[in-house]
Amino acid sequence: METFQHNLKSLFSQLGLNNTQEYIEQFIAEHRLTEKQSIFDADFWHPAQKQFLRESHDQDSDWCEVVNEFDVLLRARTLSPSE
Repeated sequence: METFQHNLKSLFSQLGLNNTQEYIEQFIAEHRLTEKQSIFDADFWHPAQKQFLRESHDQDSDWCEVVNEFDVLLRARTLSPSE
């Protein structure tokens, strides 16, 4: 049984990004999605990052919930990312 906690910090690590709270907040503040824009097609991802996000969602993997949370944060007007 897997006991790994999937959260924003672990998602950022999985995407090869800095996973400090400060960096996560900065990233969210600097990268926004429009209402019709897909998180999977955003222009700020590298191809491998896009692939991971899309596969996580399409395969309903353990990452799906935190990817959806991240999507919401990239659309929100105020920041309140959880760890």
